[in-house]
Amino acid sequence: MKLLVDNALSPLVAAELASAGWDAKHVRDYGMQAAADEEIFERAATEGRAVISADTDFTTLLALRRAIRPSLILFRGGVTHLPHEQARLLLANLPQLQTALEQGSVVVFQENHLRVRRLPFP
Repeated sequence: MKLLVDNALSPLVAAELASAGWDAKHVRDYGMQAAADEEIFERAATEGRAVISADTDFTTLLALRRAIRPSLILFRGGVTHLPHEQARLLLANLPQLQTALEQGSVVVFQENHLRVRRLPFP
């Protein structure tokens, strides 16, 4: 599974995921740190990557497009802002979430809570 970490998160998250064997890139790897959310979505969809972000605007884009790709992993309130801890949380859960993400889903990490919702949104 391929992953694209948005600029709302540190490049260290992508680096730790890549070090653990995941195909993870940060938007800065593409020079897209100032890119609009739509451009990031298009890049992720074209490359078959799931977007990882803390930016809730991505859920709005998915709803408006009624799209099933790209999948989205979203960090919400109460989740650590430390890159190392975010990477640790992802690494602990990605194997179990891989199928859902490959099929088109939104995964939301909240404090002591993980939610998976299939795409497209109704």
